[in-house]
This record gives sequence, C-alpha cells and structure tokens, in this order.
Amino acid sequence: MSRPRILIVGAGFAGYRTARTLSRLTRGRAHITLLNPTDYFLYLPLLPQVAAGVLEPRRVTVSLSDSLPDVRLVLGEADRIDLDDRTLHYTGPEGEDGTLAYDRLVLAAGSVNKLLPIPGVAEHAHGFRGLPEALYLRDHVTRQVELAASSDDPGTCAARCTFVVVGAGYTGTEVAAHGQMFTDAQVRKHPLRRGMRPRWMLLDVAPRVLPEMDEKLSATADRVLRQRGVDVRMGTSVKEATHDGVLLTDGEFVETRTLVWCVGVRPDPLVESLGLPMEKGRLLVDPHLQVPGRPELFACGDVAAVPDLENPGSYTPMTAQHAWRHGKVAAENVAASLGLGGARTPYRHRDLGFVVDLGGAKAAANPLGVTLSGVPAGAVTRGYHLAAMPGNRVRVAADWLLDAVLPRQAVQLGLVRSWSVPLDTSSPEVARVPGGPGEREEASARSGPGAALASDTDDGGDGGRGAGGPGRARPHDEPAKGQPGSGPTQVRPGSGAAEPRSEWETAKGRPTSGRPGSGPAELRSEAETAKGRPAAGPGGEPVRNQPGGEPARNQPGGEPAKNQPGGEPAKNQPGGEPAKNQPAPGPPPPGQPSPGHPAPGPVKRTDVPEDSAKGDS
Repeated sequence: MSRPRILIVGAGFAGYRTARTLSRLTRGRAHITLLNPTDYFLYLPLLPQVAAGVLEPRRVTVSLSDSLPDVRLVLGEADRIDLDDRTLHYTGPEGEDGTLAYDRLVLAAGSVNKLLPIPGVAEHAHGFRGLPEALYLRDHVTRQVELAASSDDPGTCAARCTFVVVGAGYTGTEVAAHGQMFTDAQVRKHPLRRGMRPRWMLLDVAPRVLPEMDEKLSATADRVLRQRGVDVRMGTSVKEATHDGVLLTDGEFVETRTLVWCVGVRPDPLVESLGLPMEKGRLLVDPHLQVPGRPELFACGDVAAVPDLENPGSYTPMTAQHAWRHGKVAAENVAASLGLGGARTPYRHRDLGFVVDLGGAKAAANPLGVTLSGVPAGAVTRGYHLAAMPGNRVRVAADWLLDAVLPRQAVQLGLVRSWSVPLDTSSPEVARVPGGPGEREEASARSGPGAALASDTDDGGDGGRGAGGPGRARPHDEPAKGQPGSGPTQVRPGSGAAEPRSEWETAKGRPTSGRPGSGPAELRSEAETAKGRPAAGPGGEPVRNQPGGEPARNQPGGEPAKNQPGGEPAKNQPGGEPAKNQPAPGPPPPGQPSPGHPAPGPVKRTDVPEDSAKGDS
C-alpha cells in the first residue's frame, strides 16, 4: 500500500510547526512535502533587532533541511491549486514550473504587507515582513545618517535624519524603539553638524501605543519611547507620501527620506483563488482547521479564519502565538484523517501573555497576566524568545552578549536595493533580483497593486505579532469578501468560479500574455520572484536599465534610438529625410530594394518590444 502524500504550503510559524509535528507523528508512514520560497524558517519577532544591528541576519533563521530531515523541501511559490485534481502548480526560484500532487493539503502561506489607499505609500514606503526588508532598512538608515553628517544644508540634514514609522502595534513600536537607539549610537561616534539628533516618529490612528495590549503595558511602552526621544503621535497618520516627505492627517508636512510601513498584514492572496468561503481575506475553517466540504484541505496560521472557542462568534487573531499552536493541531488532525494518529481535536487556546522588546534592558511584558516593565520585563522577553526559537539559541544569546559590551557595526553592505523590496508584493520574504537569463510564462494571477489596495482595508494583524493594532480604529475596514479588485472576469483553474479582477491585477502586477488552458497569464523574467511592482529607485521612480523599471533608451524594450531598427531613421540614412545641400537619392540599382520599401520577407513586429517580458507594465 502506497504511503499518503501530505503537502504543506509555507514554512512560517504554522507551516513549520505542522511539518515538524507531522514528521514525528507519521514516522515515515507518509510522504511529507514542504513548499516554501526560502530554505529557512524565519523567527519574525526578532526582525527589528536585525534592522538595528543587534543580531546578524542568519541568527533569526533556522535551516529547514537540517531541522526537518524527514520532510522533502521544494523551493518555490504556489501559483494555483486544482482542488478537483488535487494538484498544486508552483514556480521555482529560477522560473521553472512544477506540479505537486497530494492526498492532504495544509495551507499555511502566511501573510504579506497590508496596504491602504493612501497616495504615494505604495511607491515611497517599505514594509517590514521579511529578512530582505530588514536588511534594506538597516543599510538605508545607516546611509541616511552618513549622508546627513556630510551635508552642508541644514534642511537636507534634518530630512535625512527623520525616520517615520506608521503603525504603533508590536512591529512598529519595536522598530521605532530599536531604531532610535541605533541612530543615536551612530551619531555619538560621528556627531552631526550643528548638534542635530536623529528623529524617529511613530504614527498611528489608534488612541494609544500597543492598543491590543493592557493599558499598563501600553503606558510603559509609551513612556520608554518618549524618554528615548521618539516623537509619538497618536490619532495621526499619513495622508500622502512623496519623495520629499509625508503629509500628515493633521496638515503638517514632515520632510523625510524614510517611511516604514508597519500598519499590519493581510493574508497571502493565494487563498483568494480557491473560490471557497472567506472571512476578511482568510479561508474559513472549522475548529479542527479543516475546510468545510473539503476533507483533504486544511488551513492554519494567518490565511485561516479559525473559530475562537473561547470567544464564540469571533476568530483567532493573526499572531505568531496562534499560528504556532495552529500548526500543532493541524498536524494532529491531518494524521488522524489518514489513520496515522489518534482522534481529531478542536483548536482551543489560552493566552500566555505578550512581550515587547524596546531595546537595551527595556521591555514591556505580561506573562501569565503578570504586568512587568524595565529590567525584569527585558529578562522575561529575551528568555521567552530563546525558549520559543526552534534553533540558533546559543548564537542569539552570544550576539546579545556582544552587543552589551561592544559597539555596533554601522556599515552599509548594499546587498538589498530599494526597488528589490517593494511594499506591494506577494513575497516579502524574497528580494527581487536584477535581470534573468530568460523569459517565462506563468498562469498565476493572484494579486497586484489594485488587488492590494482593495483587500487591505480589512482588520489585518500586525506582522504576525499582534491582533488588530492600528487597523481597529481605521475606517472602511470591511473588504469585499476574498475578492479584491474589479474589472474583467477571470476564471482560475480549480476555483470553480469566475473571479472579478482589474485589468492589471494579474500575476502580481506584471504584463499579461496568453497561455493555453490557464486563462490570463503573464510574461516575466525568471528571477522576478518578488511579484511586486516595477523596480523602483529612491522615491519610487522606476530605475532605467533595471528589471521591472522603465527600459533605457537604445535598449531592447525601450524607446528605439535613432538609426536603430524600429526607430526614427537618421538623416542621410535610408528611409530618412535627405540632408540639406545633398542630392536626392536616385533610383536603386536593379534588383535592390528602394529606401523606405524593404524587400519582401519575414515581418518583424515593432509595436511590442522584444524583451517586454523582462519588465513590468
């Protein structure tokens, strides 16, 4: 008898826990496959410390191959799922297509940056959901301080040393707290001219910092931030973002070169294509994490709307704690459905409390309901993180010790550019890379800038860390249930229903082309795995000669140069205007085509650039 095939999509908190628990329960009696864009599990709560230079990037990652030896790892991103054929189609890291069959499917694809329809935000802000974004922010902040120190213009210096963080939930609060310490340390070694000091601003429409936490902990975090010099403004957000700064809702214009978007997250748009019941962008499941009417389909983590049995009528929030616990229950129920485990169990939880690391020895925590602040809270917070991490504990503790006794290294590595980490992307864990050795077609059509803005008015989480957050107090929080955008109807294989999509809402914002049997498809460079917007330089302007940007002139796909095929003929050239004082061209020799009338032959289209697939529309 063949072993059943279990496929897990995503290796975040939920997916990683599912794979690890299933490996232990099945003991080789099932084929377990894990599909993930990267070969590591990312411990998101420590990401702000990576951006602030406390931890090295690899410290917050755990190798999937090393920690899950009995699980087959497939690198790639899910494009579409055929529920009737029980197959999943994916795209590999080098653009190759693949198909995986399954008997049980666990969707744990996680979440992506949450957008709001605010002018300029998608072009000028950067999120904080993946390692590439943290590395970019670390380099960017370092560069701004260095440029400010060398600037002779006081206005430019002040703008470069102003950092705006939107969203006072877990992620935004920690980014601002650690960021202020990081830049202050840089300035102590290399003082700014005229005695200026870096200025961090934390904005949120909510009435207080950390609105999802106890008021005492919120007050503690607010006090620490203000003592450290962070400009905390509650009831205020961004009305418009530009290259030169941000216009706030209170009418003030703040000149800045840095806008960090931490307003929350939305479920991965993959689940939208299934045509199944949704709840604010999340797939509805029963208390056993199983999709009703689909015994082979399970969902957990941020993509699943799991009934909260402790609070009837509500769903568990999108937090790392819940995702980690979802994974264990999902694995047990998948094994039970295959006869490889005990009886099914519903998901129940009990809050263990929350911890917020504010940098140094400062923190706010309420473990088991006990309110702590200061050094005790800092000790509990770091102890909790060490206990919760599935690996690298010794390395993380060593970095903390070194940070306490040695100055931080403030250098730019330049590994991640601004255009490679767009805010509107379905893959914040993968940075866009320049170019690609070929072109490929992809049948996926999950999201795009229009889809993000339409679906990001739901009550998302906060980076997998906290529930609600600033989204609670924001108006227009009810999206169209699981169906972003509008426009022409598109039918997805396996969805069983036509889904309205806007014209450019195809395959994550790239140009479309046809593909047999797949509906609207796209052409893209095989290295464009980030699935976001066109490549952009500082300020959001597309970079010429960069993948996804505006093609350079005289380059394939750009505006044809004069004297080039398809361009405007130069004077004195065949097909051009004769130069002055020169005799008009006479009749051509016998057997030769006349200028402007080429000989018959294969016709080459000039209305579509040859390499248009390498960029974005």
